[in-house]
Amino acid sequence: MQVTIDSASGFCFGVVYAIEMAEEILDREGQLYCLGDIVHNDMEVKRLEAKGLQIISLAELRQLRRAKVLIRAHGEPPETYRIAMENELVLIDASCPVVLKLQNRIRNSYSQQEAILIYGKQDHAEVIALKGQTAGEAIVFQDIEELDLQALPPILTLYSQTTKSKHNFYAIARSLREAGFEVKLNDTICRQVSNRDEELRNFARQHDKIVFVAGKKSSNGKMLYQVCKATNPNSYFISDVSELEMEWFEENESVGICGATSTPQWLMEAVKKQLLTYWGRQVGDLASAR
Repeated sequence: MQVTIDSASGFCFGVVYAIEMAEEILDREGQLYCLGDIVHNDMEVKRLEAKGLQIISLAELRQLRRAKVLIRAHGEPPETYRIAMENELVLIDASCPVVLKLQNRIRNSYSQQEAILIYGKQDHAEVIALKGQTAGEAIVFQDIEELDLQALPPILTLYSQTTKSKHNFYAIARSLREAGFEVKLNDTICRQVSNRDEELRNFARQHDKIVFVAGKKSSNGKMLYQVCKATNPNSYFISDVSELEMEWFEENESVGICGATSTPQWLMEAVKKQLLTYWGRQVGDLASAR
């Protein structure tokens, strides 16, 4: 069996930044609060919790006083910062720069009284923060069928969650224009994510089987897995090494391992190590998907 890890998979720079900030404080102080999962990967969260990271909810944040709290890469709405000031909290803001730029653009659109649509997942942390820039007035949707077109004004400003499909985003804008709306388009999709589509297609074509590793909560992971599955039907989604099934594979096959922007490198390496125990031959080094 030949096993190859996609070198383009793994943490995006926003997640790397947040985790590095957390580890620096944990190494120095041994304890740190984080508002929500620092990354949508349970295995990585557990690793950091073992170092002293404590995940808290918004309700728990309201009860904290004079503590240090990390804001994850997804960002937070204005309400969170107001609570922090009232409770004398020290915020370690690890919001992704791409997300912060998007928040600013949406806030400016709102101040100009534009009708704002956000293509994204309603309950996703990033989207909650984005909608918060509009005092909750922006319309969030995942499919154009969710929109009441009759109730929308003739001029719309369209934004996207940073990890959504670029293809779908432009298709939505096209459909809205065909329906007679004037659409001010704002392509706010992170290119580190959107460029992964073609890279993953190329990687998936090169192997007999694909093991896609990601957290079950990861929107980015679900989207990228579908890219793999559409290219190579012999693709399997797992969140942990324990979910691997030997029956999926045959001797002498080429297996590719890849993951989401929230998948840690150490987890993909652990999957590779397990796969190589099936036939006892350690063949295949870290290689590029390109």
